[in-house]
Amino acid sequence: MKNKETWIRTGVIATIIIVISMPLYLLRKNFLDQQVTELSGSPTFVGKESCIECHKVQYELWIGSDHDLAMDHASDSTVLGDFNNAELVAQGHTHKFYKKEDKFFVFTDGADGKMQEFEVKYTFGYHPLQQYLVEFPGGRLQTLPLTWDTVSKSWYHMADAVYANEDINHMNWLHWTNQAQNWNGMCADCHSTDLKKNYNLETDSYQTTWSEIDVSCEACHGPASEHIKWANLPEMARPQNINTGLVVQTSNIDNRRYVDLCARCHTRRSALRDYDFDWSDLLDHMIPELTREPLYFPDGQILEEDYVFGSFTQSRMYMEGVKCNNCHDVHSGKRHMEGNALCLQCHRGDVYDTYNHHFHKYEGESNMVVVDEFGKRQEVGSGAQCINCHMPGRYYMGMDYRRDHSFRVPRPDLSDELGTPNACTQCHTDKSNQWAAGYMKKWYGESIRPHYGLALAAGARMEQGAFDKLKKLTNDDLYPVIVRATALSILGENYPDSSVVILQNSMKDIESLIRYTAVHHFRLTNLTEMEAVLPLLNDPVRAVRFEAAIKLSIVPADQFPQKSMHALSQALDEYRQAMEYTGDFAASRHNLGNYFRNQGEIAKAIENYKAAIRIDNLFYPAKVNLAMIYNQQGDNDKAELLFRDVLKDDPDNGEIYYSLGLLLAEKQEYEEAAQMLEEAIKLLPDRIRIRYNLGLIYQYLNEPAKAEKALLDGLVSSPDNFDLLFAIADFYVKQGAWENARKFAERLNDLYPENEAGQNILSVLKNR
Repeated sequence: MKNKETWIRTGVIATIIIVISMPLYLLRKNFLDQQVTELSGSPTFVGKESCIECHKVQYELWIGSDHDLAMDHASDSTVLGDFNNAELVAQGHTHKFYKKEDKFFVFTDGADGKMQEFEVKYTFGYHPLQQYLVEFPGGRLQTLPLTWDTVSKSWYHMADAVYANEDINHMNWLHWTNQAQNWNGMCADCHSTDLKKNYNLETDSYQTTWSEIDVSCEACHGPASEHIKWANLPEMARPQNINTGLVVQTSNIDNRRYVDLCARCHTRRSALRDYDFDWSDLLDHMIPELTREPLYFPDGQILEEDYVFGSFTQSRMYMEGVKCNNCHDVHSGKRHMEGNALCLQCHRGDVYDTYNHHFHKYEGESNMVVVDEFGKRQEVGSGAQCINCHMPGRYYMGMDYRRDHSFRVPRPDLSDELGTPNACTQCHTDKSNQWAAGYMKKWYGESIRPHYGLALAAGARMEQGAFDKLKKLTNDDLYPVIVRATALSILGENYPDSSVVILQNSMKDIESLIRYTAVHHFRLTNLTEMEAVLPLLNDPVRAVRFEAAIKLSIVPADQFPQKSMHALSQALDEYRQAMEYTGDFAASRHNLGNYFRNQGEIAKAIENYKAAIRIDNLFYPAKVNLAMIYNQQGDNDKAELLFRDVLKDDPDNGEIYYSLGLLLAEKQEYEEAAQMLEEAIKLLPDRIRIRYNLGLIYQYLNEPAKAEKALLDGLVSSPDNFDLLFAIADFYVKQGAWENARKFAERLNDLYPENEAGQNILSVLKNR
């Protein structure tokens, strides 16, 4: 009976709980629904001060970090450089640094090349170097080349350190007063929070703003006003389905999303708009550079600054799910641990942190100190550090050492073949690559893994068999996406005719970078090929959509499918807006010129090509396209001047010799036209079309021996080329060399039986 009473009592209690809980649950649900509604406003930036109360630990880690000190107002507490009447002799001038009252000044060469005084308004960075910003008209901030080395505590000139072999005068795009050193377009969005560039294309001016001058909390987490509302709710009343009210989710995400969040700044890329935190794919707001020369070595190692993303996403670490925060504290930027301990978080110390793996002596053991290729001492024990073998680096901006994050095995065997560096001979500078490769085989065995760098380098050089290697690499999803995209870009650029099907198939790839690369390099030559591009107008990713649109914009409106016209118009608007956003750069104004040319608005096309040239007088694509328009308008003299202007600054540009040669032929200046095409052949020996045109020009000049040689030389490289076969057969007919003409006409007829050209020549020969 007692057990029965207990059961009854338990049941009553359970019933009461259920009865009472249901109203509480409904009450809480209604309350939460109300709070979600209250939290659904448009989030705004509130500043780091609003974060400190709850996130004091994170705030204290952030204070003094690279992000905290990314930019600041110039003051006695922020300026590290010597402004106590210091001087620096560089670039043919004596530059001076001094203070007047509480302000900082430099005396240096200005936009007109003359020495003058400029006030420093802002500091930029702090370690291992600090730069300084000067205000210019039109809302511009320009970055002085006079840079403070915070390690050696001395001034140096950036042009001497980075552009030692170039004349960086005031007319050069790279001069500090010109666009290459403009803060608004080049640097601002990664050094401040909530940056709005606000570039006005019509007035060529800026009204750039920020919410915080440095890289603060909301630069990564997004505007926090809704998060503050969430945090101020009672704990039980906080909605659980809105990421605590933050725009950006930074926890419980995979490594791809995590790395993409950092890639916003830590990649070499083209931005498409102000960063608004509202994106699902990286290519919604930027287009990352691929791992190709001249930014990277042929095997993907860093050459120019890549800011980590391009190298890290090549790595096995990335492919295995490693995130930035596995090694770096995201608030301080510092590594979690120093030395090999960092790597031993994942890698077994008894296997990898041993002499039998790295074969180098430890600190304290006797050995000779080596001096690396940069002139730096490498003490005994440095060879036993994981990062020195697997993350060798390079110096940028003169003295900023940055490590390659592709975490690769040293490959001295590839260095001679590809001209790439390797960690072994970077330290052992007195030894050869063969010496290092010999030790690698001795230590790790004869078996060597194939490396994708071989295929990329072969494709870039158009070596025999390279096409098949690139095709295999492009289609193998075991390789990193950025490597596959790089291979695809080389295919599209160097093998446009052979890669049509590969590019079309790649437009269906699950990866947005592959789809973008495919459509970017696709050459639309007929209406049938248009069908492959049309679906991309509705692609979920912005960059893919508008790249498809600009490709399709060359199709005449009366031949374009009406059902896709609206999608085309919308995507073209996206393209135009992206190019206008970066319209302070020559490349974007050139792209706008192409956009308006395709739209038939020739006056606007000319205006934008001229703007591109005005921004950077050495940007030759704009000069070439402007010359083409002048040619179409019958103004060949203007076109010729532009081509010659390009050759003056770029005398090794084979494409320009070719274009100028064709233009001169059109002007019936055949002798000089032939000279230009001869120069083009020296620089572009594999371009068969040049030899074809040269053969025709020599016929005009009545120089049959040279005409014959040009055409036959072309056939050596491309024996089945229709135009060359027809041209040489026709040439022999005109020369009365009947048997030679018959031989090539028959070959033409065998290869292209559907084309009547071969039959017509054979008919002439039969009836002669």
